[in-house]
Amino acid sequence: MKIILETQRLTLREFTEDDVDNLFELNSDPEVMRYLGKPVPREKLRDEVIPFHLAVYQRLDRLGTWAAQDRATGEFLGWFHFRPGLDADLTNIDLGYRLRRSEWNKGYATEGSRALIAMGFTDLGVERVFAHTLTVNTGSRRVMEKCGLTLVRTTAPYEGPEVIEGAEHGEVEYALTKPEWAARAVGDDSN
Repeated sequence: MKIILETQRLTLREFTEDDVDNLFELNSDPEVMRYLGKPVPREKLRDEVIPFHLAVYQRLDRLGTWAAQDRATGEFLGWFHFRPGLDADLTNIDLGYRLRRSEWNKGYATEGSRALIAMGFTDLGVERVFAHTLTVNTGSRRVMEKCGLTLVRTTAPYEGPEVIEGAEHGEVEYALTKPEWAARAVGDDSN
């Protein structure tokens, strides 16, 4: 297990084959999956999802999907992803997170996301970070805003294979560029 980042309260580490049950439990909570769709079966997590994450670690430096755990107790809290988007551009990175419901509203999503953003802009040559969610997912949108991302666009209603609550209102994309982040960081230092 390789640790890629630690914050005041979180450790972000590589997934291992032993995380199948952690992921299954996380995805089995209907509230966690409310805006995402149906959970992935345990076998698919074991045979496809975890091996995919492990393979990404071999190809990319500190980009991928990371297990999040409580730094003090080691308890699994969820995950963060910080990875290239569909165009595979290593300077334009997709930010995401999924945490256990018991860990919501404790600032973990913001804390982990801010740390990943800072790492990307300072160490990895990232020029832009973006994130997306359903328009109705106000909790996730609030995290994006707290991390300095601003609304870029709203897309047409989601038309995937599953019925997802609120999908008819479309998705939103938020983004933050390195110059915007740097200007905010300077502004924070002057207070």
